[in-house]
Amino acid sequence: MEEKEKKNFLEKLQTKWNLKSLRQVVLVLVVFACTGFTILFIKKPIFDFLGISMERGGFWKTILYLLLVLPLYQIILLIWGFVFGQFSFFWEKEKQFFRRITGRKKE
Repeated sequence: MEEKEKKNFLEKLQTKWNLKSLRQVVLVLVVFACTGFTILFIKKPIFDFLGISMERGGFWKTILYLLLVLPLYQIILLIWGFVFGQFSFFWEKEKQFFRRITGRKKE
């Protein structure tokens, strides 16, 4: 019996995302990390500017967060993708994301 070749986590991501190399997988993960940290740092100033307290949660605060920060996240993701040379990967993912939201099929 032949034992199946086991892939590590990065190799599985490489296959799933159809990337050319493990280096590209690492760059994509770095882009996600940078985007997350950027959102983390700009969320408070945005809410302060709008006069929204960060001390208590709430339904409307969550809705506002999703309406403001989610689109901003998508834009920042593309910016970091460009900085790390992975813009085309993230542009395709963005198009997939918006097709799912709008219910459109791939053209």
